[in-house]
Amino acid sequence: MSRARLVQKDLPDDLYEALKNQTELGVDCEMMGLNPWRDRLCLIQVASEDGTCALVQVDESSPPARIRELFENPSIQKIFHFARLDCLFLRMRANIQIKNVFCTKIASRLGRTYTDRHGLKEVVREFTGETLDKQVTSSDWGSNRLTDEQLNYAASDVIYLFAVKRGLLEIINREGRAELLQASLDYLPYRVELDRLGYESIFQH
Repeated sequence: MSRARLVQKDLPDDLYEALKNQTELGVDCEMMGLNPWRDRLCLIQVASEDGTCALVQVDESSPPARIRELFENPSIQKIFHFARLDCLFLRMRANIQIKNVFCTKIASRLGRTYTDRHGLKEVVREFTGETLDKQVTSSDWGSNRLTDEQLNYAASDVIYLFAVKRGLLEIINREGRAELLQASLDYLPYRVELDRLGYESIFQH
C-alpha cells in the first residue's frame, strides 16, 4: 500500500530519512509537455519498495537539493520507465545528473519480444495484475492545486516499478540478454547528453 504525500520544492526531513538508505528508488516525472527546452518540470515522484512515496512539486528557480543528492548517489539504483526522457528533463530543468539508472522500458523491449506493447500500463498489468488509468497523463501538471486523480496517478507511476523490474529481469536472465541490457543502461547517460545537445540518431547513414 502506497503512502504518497505531496510536498513542495524538496523532501522534508522524514521523507528524506526514509529514502536515503534505500538501495532502489522508483522515479518518475510529470511535465507541462515533452519538450525540455520549452516545457516546465512540474512534479518528481520518488518511492521506496515499502510504499513510501513523495510527490515533490518542483520550483525550477530553487532546484531540489535533497532530490539531487539521492539521484546522484551511485549506491542507489533509480528505476524509471522511459528513463531517457525523465533524465533529460532532470538534467535540463533541475541540473540533476542521474547516476545508476534502470529503465523498465529498455528492459521490456529487450526481454518482451513477444509483444510490441511496452508502455507502463502494459508491463504493470503483466507483472502485477494492476490496471493503471493513463487518462490523467495529459492534464495540467503545472497547477498549484493537483486533483486527487492526478496524485493517485502520479503515485501509481512509481510504486509498481519494483515488481516490474524483477519480472523483466527474470525474462532477461532466462533469455541470456543480461549483458546486452547492462550495456544499454551504461549507454543511456550518453544518449541523454546527445539529446541535450540536439543530436538525433548518430547511427544514421
